[in-house]
Parts: sequence; structure tokens; C-alpha cells
Amino acid sequence: MSERYDRLAREREEIAARVADFKATQEKFKREREEYFTTTLKNGRDGQGSRHALGLTPAWP
Repeated sequence: MSERYDRLAREREEIAARVADFKATQEKFKREREEYFTTTLKNGRDGQGSRHALGLTPAWP
């Protein structure tokens, strides 16, 4: 019986480690999305990359 309990304990540890890795990956993705959103919003507010900020005029009247 001890072998069975040892095996189950190892499996639980492996599952816990996988869940922790998954959670860390999801948190990383969330941080990256928030950074992208913040940067994109800031660039939009500052006018970076827009035609007006670059001094370009549209080709149509």
C-alpha cells in the first residue's frame, strides 16, 4: 500500500506543478495584454503613428 500512496503523492505533486506553471503563464499573458493596451492607448492619445503627427496629408481632397 505504501507504494500506491507514494505514487499518488507524486502524481498530485506533478499536477500541482503543472497547475502552477499554467497559472504563471496565464498571469504573464495578462501582464503582456495590459502592457500592450496601455502602450496602444498612450500612443493613440499622443498621436504617435497618425498622419497628423507625421505631418502627412491624405491623398484625397
